[in-house]
Amino acid sequence: MKSNVSDSLELLGCIYKDATSKCIADVSDLRDLKTIRSRVEDEGLSFLTITLPHFCQDFEKSLANGYIDSNDFREFRKYKAIPAFLRGMLSLIFDCETGRINDYEEDFPSVVESVRQLCLTFKKLEVDCTPKRTAAAFSSYIEIEQSLKMFSVPKVDADEFLSVSAVLWDNVLSTINVQDCLPKHGPGATAEGISGNQKFHWQFWHDRLEPYFPLIGNAYPLGIALESKELQDVAIVLPEQERPVRVVAVPKTLKGPRIIAIEPVCMQYAQQGIRNVLYDVIESSKFSKGHVNFRDQSVNQTLAISASKTGQFATIDLSDASDRVPRSLALEMFRSNPDLRDAIDACRSTHAALPDGQVIGPLEKFASMGSALCFPIEAMYFYTICVVACLKGSDLPVNRRNVYSVTRGIYVYGDDIVVPSTHAMIVLEHLRKYNCKVNTNKTFVGGYFRESCGIDAFRGYVVTPTYLRKVCPENKQQADRLVSWSATANLFYKKGYWQTARLMFSKLESILGPLPFVSETSSGLGRTSFLGMRSIGRWNPHLHHFEIKCWVPKPISRTDLLDGYGALTKSFLKLEDLKNLPLSRDALELERSALHGAVALTRRWLPAL
Repeated sequence: MKSNVSDSLELLGCIYKDATSKCIADVSDLRDLKTIRSRVEDEGLSFLTITLPHFCQDFEKSLANGYIDSNDFREFRKYKAIPAFLRGMLSLIFDCETGRINDYEEDFPSVVESVRQLCLTFKKLEVDCTPKRTAAAFSSYIEIEQSLKMFSVPKVDADEFLSVSAVLWDNVLSTINVQDCLPKHGPGATAEGISGNQKFHWQFWHDRLEPYFPLIGNAYPLGIALESKELQDVAIVLPEQERPVRVVAVPKTLKGPRIIAIEPVCMQYAQQGIRNVLYDVIESSKFSKGHVNFRDQSVNQTLAISASKTGQFATIDLSDASDRVPRSLALEMFRSNPDLRDAIDACRSTHAALPDGQVIGPLEKFASMGSALCFPIEAMYFYTICVVACLKGSDLPVNRRNVYSVTRGIYVYGDDIVVPSTHAMIVLEHLRKYNCKVNTNKTFVGGYFRESCGIDAFRGYVVTPTYLRKVCPENKQQADRLVSWSATANLFYKKGYWQTARLMFSKLESILGPLPFVSETSSGLGRTSFLGMRSIGRWNPHLHHFEIKCWVPKPISRTDLLDGYGALTKSFLKLEDLKNLPLSRDALELERSALHGAVALTRRWLPAL
């Protein structure tokens, strides 16, 4: 831990020098660096991962309000009306005497970007939380579920929701035939701990799935001999015997972990089939095309950038979004297609197992993050609520024409929401009414700051920081850290943080040796350059191009033999996905499988450009 703190301090020192040099005036102050060092000595990494992000939250709030409130920046000493920490940069934006924002200057965006980079670099560092913070996250998960048991919407509001939902979804969803939903395995973990090719060796199939996804025809889409041992080995599980989802904590930030629910194999398999069909029909529907997106974040990102200048749109973020969607209202959106609704309910897990062995249920939430249906259905839910609110705000009755009209200003990607600023307050009110929790720290209605789908913008300029995800690598075996640091160093280089990039590459080269210059699209570890610099390599006479030798990440595979009907099923599903077949085909995929998320480094020749 001490080495991590030392490396982090050294890195932040370089970031500080780069950030201050980007400002139009000389704002470097050794007292800032002394403050960072003394606070880290007292608080450890939490100063970098928690306290500085809190500083940034108050900074963004002040930008939105147009002034610094006396209650802001409480963890830092004040210099007149502004914080003493980073006062050189802050004084370029806020008046030291009054705390009010100065008249706009062209340098404002670069100052905002510099402050945010300093404060947020370590926010998403993947380190384990304290047991206390992890326990608090699980307690919150339980509390949200308990609150859902008491949640109800007044009849008039429920009727509004259902009326709008009927206009938005009835026609498009009524065309879906459950039999056209082709189940597939996802890449992630499963509740049983089964992974790779072994997912195709079926052990359990839930009886609730049979009316919609019968075992023969779905687990074995090409059929199977009734007398085969593979079929005999499958246990049909009754509802009361179903394995619950496995609730786990995964690293997010030091402030708290992300809580996800890992689904049983057969449930995940069925969910994937429905999800893919939902993606297609919703992204092509008249009422939601281009406004509810599942595979393209650029719509929300572009709107965030333009809205930070025009103020036309507000950006909204929700906390614990998936865990707050009630099953009852979620399923009502599918009432035009009872078979689809019941199929969705059949592949929805009803109980959850916590790490301490406690099992809670039946669950009132539709699904936690981890279900393949969580993302599309939460987006439909939030979109419906936003339309209800905007109709109410415009005093318009529910009909197809009015619904279509208000949807033109609403954009949803998961729990990232963009709505017209004129209707933002009534949308926030309705989201809360329907059990959503608005993340006020990441929701922006006024001012010139907006944030959506990973893009942060101020007055039309992108001010998204570069996040450090991994702690400093120590040896070649830590391939994930080496890959992450190489990518991050190049991001800093592209932003003009020269000293920061130089330090990170020096750390990498102390382990890997000299790194070559590579193109931005190269899979090899190396430096990118604006100067068109090339590394010494060789000419490949067979492929007729120059090559350089690089460290290249490769997946770690294990022996994972798949034969029989399982192999037939996997091959059939690969053929159904012809778009991926030419690039992702592994000639030995029936004999081995990659360990999810695990990589190693190997040196080989790559094209120079």
